[in-house]
Amino acid sequence: MKKYWLILLAILPLYVNATPDRLYTLAESTSATRIEKDIRILTGFGTRHSLSMTDSATRGIGAARRWIKSEFDEISKACGDCLDVYYQSDLVSGERRIPEPTEIVSVIAVLRGHSDPNRYVIMSGDIDSRVSDPLDGISDSPGANDNASGMAGTLEAARVLSQYRFAASIVFAGLSGEEQGLFGGKIMAKQAKADAWKIEGVLNNDMIGNIAGINGVVNNTTARVFSEATRPTETEQEARTRRFTGGEVDSPSRNLARYVDRMADQYIRNLDIMMIYRLDRFGRGGHHRPFNELGFPAVRIMETNEHYDRQHQDLRTEHGVAYGDIVEYVDFDYAAKLTALNAVTLASMAWAPAPPQQVTIEGMVSPDTTLKWSKVAGARRYKIYWRLTTDYQWRWSREVGDVSVYTLRNVVIDNYFFGVASINEDGLESPVVFPGPIGAYY
Repeated sequence: MKKYWLILLAILPLYVNATPDRLYTLAESTSATRIEKDIRILTGFGTRHSLSMTDSATRGIGAARRWIKSEFDEISKACGDCLDVYYQSDLVSGERRIPEPTEIVSVIAVLRGHSDPNRYVIMSGDIDSRVSDPLDGISDSPGANDNASGMAGTLEAARVLSQYRFAASIVFAGLSGEEQGLFGGKIMAKQAKADAWKIEGVLNNDMIGNIAGINGVVNNTTARVFSEATRPTETEQEARTRRFTGGEVDSPSRNLARYVDRMADQYIRNLDIMMIYRLDRFGRGGHHRPFNELGFPAVRIMETNEHYDRQHQDLRTEHGVAYGDIVEYVDFDYAAKLTALNAVTLASMAWAPAPPQQVTIEGMVSPDTTLKWSKVAGARRYKIYWRLTTDYQWRWSREVGDVSVYTLRNVVIDNYFFGVASINEDGLESPVVFPGPIGAYY
C-alpha cells in the first residue's frame, strides 16, 4: 500500500501544473538517441512484413510486435503500471494482398485519463514493412523510415507522456497490416466504434525520419499534415446544409490539422507545418483513413520531401543508384522533432477540456453574429475564433468567459468562418469547433 501512495503523491502535482508552459518542457524531452536505438532494433528483425514468420525470436513480424509490447510493458513499469498494454487482432483472408488466412496483430498502450477517460487522443505508427513485391514476406525489408520511424516515435512519445497524468486518455498504437490494406487501423477503428470511444483526434505518423527528397531538396524545418474535407459519413441533409453554410474546409480533421500547426508554431523550434487539404498523397493511403471512414477526426503527419527510391524497394543497386529503406538514410534529430510535435499536441488536447458541443450560429440579415454551444466539463471559459473564408488558419479570436452564448457585434456572418474552443483554468485549449454537424467532433 505504501508503494501506491508514493506513486500517487509523485503524480498529483502533475494534475494541477498542466499549464501551457509545461508543453515547452515536453517538447524538449524527446530523445533522438532513444529513437535511433529503437529504429535500429526494428530494422534488425530483417523483415516486418505482415506475411512474414511469427514464430522466430529474432526475425519477422512476430518478433517485432513482441518486442514492441515488451517496450510498452517496460514503459508502463517505470510509471507505476500506468499503461494498459494489450494485443489487438483479427483474422484476415481473401484479400488481394492477404490471400491466405493471416492474423493481423497490433500493439496498443492506453494511458487512462483521470477525469474524462472515455475521451481519447491517439498517436499511431506502423509495425510492418515491405519490399517491391507486396506479397514478399521473406526478403529483407528493413523499413527504417517506412515505418520504423513512426513506430519509434510512438514508443518515445509514450516514454515522455507516461510521466504525466491527463484528463483524457492517450493511446499509443503500433498498427500492423498497413502495407497490405490498412488492416490494423480498420480493426482498431471498428473496435473503438463498438466500444463507443469518443475520439477527439488520431495522429497517424507514417515516415517521419527522411529529410532528403528525390527532388533534390534537403529540408529538416518543415513537415506535412494531411487532412480530409468532409466526413464520408455525412448524410444527404448535412451535405445540403453545408452547401449553404460552408464548412468544406472545417471538418474536425481540418481543425485538428490547424491545431497541430499551432502547436508547431508555438512549441517546436524551427518547424513549419505544410497543411495539405487532401486525405493523403495521390493514389496512396495511411492508417488515419480507416478512422476517417468511420467519422473520427484523423490526420497524417509526415516528412515534406519523400525519396521514392527508399520506399517499397528491394535492397539493390542499379546503374549506380542505391535502392532500399535503410537506417543510414534516417535523420534521427528530425524524427525526434516530429515526435515532439506529436507529444505536445497529444498532451495539450488531453489536458484541455473536450471541444464544445452542439455549436450553432445565427446572424442572417444582421450586422451581428451569434454563436451558441453546450458547455463541457472542465472548461472555465470559451474562445470564439473567426477568419476570412480564404484564410488557412484562424485569424481573430475573443475570450468570452464561462458562457454558452455570445454575440459578436458588427461582425457580419456572411464574410467569415467561425468556431468555438473550450479553455480550462490553466489556459489550455481544445481544438476549434465549426458550427453545425460538419464541425462536430463526436
